[in-house]
Amino acid sequence: MSISIIITAGGIGKRMNANKPKQFIHLGDRTILQRTIECFYQFDQTSQILLTLPHDWISYWEEECERSGFVVPHQIIQGGVERYDSIKNALGYVTGDVVLVHDGVRPFVNHKTIGGVIDMLQTSKAVAPVLKIKHSMRRGGQYDNTAIPRSDFWEVQTPQGFQRDIIESAYELPFSAAITDDATLVEKSGANVVLVDGNEENIKITTPFDLKIAAVMISQMDQTE
Repeated sequence: MSISIIITAGGIGKRMNANKPKQFIHLGDRTILQRTIECFYQFDQTSQILLTLPHDWISYWEEECERSGFVVPHQIIQGGVERYDSIKNALGYVTGDVVLVHDGVRPFVNHKTIGGVIDMLQTSKAVAPVLKIKHSMRRGGQYDNTAIPRSDFWEVQTPQGFQRDIIESAYELPFSAAITDDATLVEKSGANVVLVDGNEENIKITTPFDLKIAAVMISQMDQTE
């Protein structure tokens, strides 16, 4: 089973309050995005890696890779206005039997999570890694709300995996701002989504606080090497 991986890095990082998109911020000696790409290359060097980037930042990325000596093979795809557009663009270049879609600012996905998604794709059409909700939850507004059982809910991560024909078919549906991930779009197209275990370290770095957590994790990883 051949694998194509679409890594989405089209954000401009408004919540990070930085002078460049969050995927280009350094964690140690490499950018967040470089570390993310390395996770998948180290898992399987035969996989096709497609990277979606905003048009205005493609040259910056290429220069950054040259400066840092980053040589992991990947193909750059120009992103679109929305994440939906970027992934739809990338789907035109996939060669794998299955397609994994991953957030470029999740550099701590582990091999067990990636492997769990791929293994489940042997028998399933769509797979999403998740974590159980640890906190108590309530639904409603400030003054009118009720408790809801956390056992009924999951925190969804990436990479989400799909049989190639399933995700290609899903992206024939029109864009909707209410759909925030690929599993939801595929579900809307009629496919069932199967859940597998994610990993707690697989955080999405979107705020300055997330970046502080990531820096601590990198420091701990460096100490164990």
